[in-house]
Amino acid sequence: MKWQKIFGMKSWIKAKATAFLLLFALSTPAQELETQVVVNADLVDQTNRQIFETLERSLNEFLNSRTWTNREYLPQERLKCSFVLTLTAYSDNRFEGNLQVQSQRPIFDSNYDSPLFNYLDNDVIFTYQEYQPLVYNPSIFQSNLVSLLSFYVHIILGLDVASFEQNGGSTYFDTAQRIANLAQQSKLVGWNQNDGIRNRFWLIDSLRSNTFREYRQALYEYHRQGMDQMVVAPDAAKIAIIQAIETLYSLFNRRPNAFLLQVFFDAKSQEMVDIFSGGPQVDVSTMVSQLKRMAPFFNPQWKEIKF
Repeated sequence: MKWQKIFGMKSWIKAKATAFLLLFALSTPAQELETQVVVNADLVDQTNRQIFETLERSLNEFLNSRTWTNREYLPQERLKCSFVLTLTAYSDNRFEGNLQVQSQRPIFDSNYDSPLFNYLDNDVIFTYQEYQPLVYNPSIFQSNLVSLLSFYVHIILGLDVASFEQNGGSTYFDTAQRIANLAQQSKLVGWNQNDGIRNRFWLIDSLRSNTFREYRQALYEYHRQGMDQMVVAPDAAKIAIIQAIETLYSLFNRRPNAFLLQVFFDAKSQEMVDIFSGGPQVDVSTMVSQLKRMAPFFNPQWKEIKF
């Protein structure tokens, strides 16, 4: 997907900036998510596949049939996201596997949705009985499955708000933190700081920490000052995106192994190649050098940026 395909068509003008800047403007809540859940059980040796089909329907209904905020979302503003649950083991109502979570954010004056979050959780363990109701209550721990889903919903909501408001998203990150704290009582892997260096505990801890404040600042610069201006002022928009990378580079200089640097580039690497491979030319030499230092795993992609 290159420059022309991303920004070459105008469709309808989104009014999302107003909705997000008026943080406490209340109206009739509407569903925020347009979610697709896929349960992949190809690796599980199980003759009866109905349990996996039922699970998939139940997860889709849980995520799409409720409202998660008190804000009004227009149909075109709903956040597109996907949850791909790949199961590796199943026995006696116990499931194990991994969960790939992705979300997108609409861009003003275009029909393009920008990837905002692309995260693989390898520590997924839960119990589920067929047709078991999934009920979300933010005040109690009910099941690891509900906690997993609701945790990532609030991460998605928080990142979306952070891309529209400077230092935004704290309300949703605080809720995700409460979910994580309650889930720690399950003793299941992924919720505790001793479970590894990159898990749910460290994800939400980093997002809420002032130590990694540049990450949220970069999200705002990249999206609100950069991507949202791309149709009307592409030169200025590209410069704003370069500034966002500079902001991340200041974080890299302090914390070169910061978890959130990987989170950012897992979502943004290919999009950046597309943006800087067409349209108005700007000086990207310093940015490319910074990208190669911050995210060397993506060096093949960075080499595709020619200007």
